[in-house]
Amino acid sequence: MDVITMLKQLAEGMIVTGQIFFLTLLFSLPLGLIIAFGRMSKNGLIRTVSKIYISIMRGTPLMLQLIVVYFAPYYVFGVRFGSGYRMVAVILGFVLNYAAYFAEIYRAGIQAIPVGQHEAAQVLGFSKGQTFFRIILPQVIKRILPPVTNEVITLVKDTSLAFVLTVAEMFTLAKQIAAAQTTVIPLMVAGLFYYIFNLLVAFVMELIEKKLGYYR
Repeated sequence: MDVITMLKQLAEGMIVTGQIFFLTLLFSLPLGLIIAFGRMSKNGLIRTVSKIYISIMRGTPLMLQLIVVYFAPYYVFGVRFGSGYRMVAVILGFVLNYAAYFAEIYRAGIQAIPVGQHEAAQVLGFSKGQTFFRIILPQVIKRILPPVTNEVITLVKDTSLAFVLTVAEMFTLAKQIAAAQTTVIPLMVAGLFYYIFNLLVAFVMELIEKKLGYYR
């Protein structure tokens, strides 16, 4: 196999990796905020359920969670999906997992905001929704960007776990090519792709952080 063919195949895998990455962020970031609200809820049942959910998602391997998401519909409900469900299961598994981590990051950021700001907003006549979205959330975003960046970078590398459901993302293709050609070059190229991807992620997050640092 020539280098051009190898790069084309890895590029196709990189597209799948990118899909997993962006779809996971698209759904897990807002879901994490909802779970964070549940974790801080005054309702004991909602708070307990959210706490247990976070504990399970953070306390068990992502690989195991992907397997459960894929096989649960059949073994629990007797429902059998086609091969197209593999990608859906991967996205669903990643979203459910990362939402738990983002929920704790959100919670830490929200609880770090002084209570006095809530009281000041109340005196000014802001509703709870206005207080959160116009006063609290912008400050929370600034505070949580560094830990969120760490999770996003980890997500880039975790996309390789999609292989457990035989989804052909970049690293899976690199391993297949390396095994067929008995060379480690595809793996090295894949590593370079991951590194460049993470450099871009770090660069974008740094730009966002600088843009939000308007009081510095």
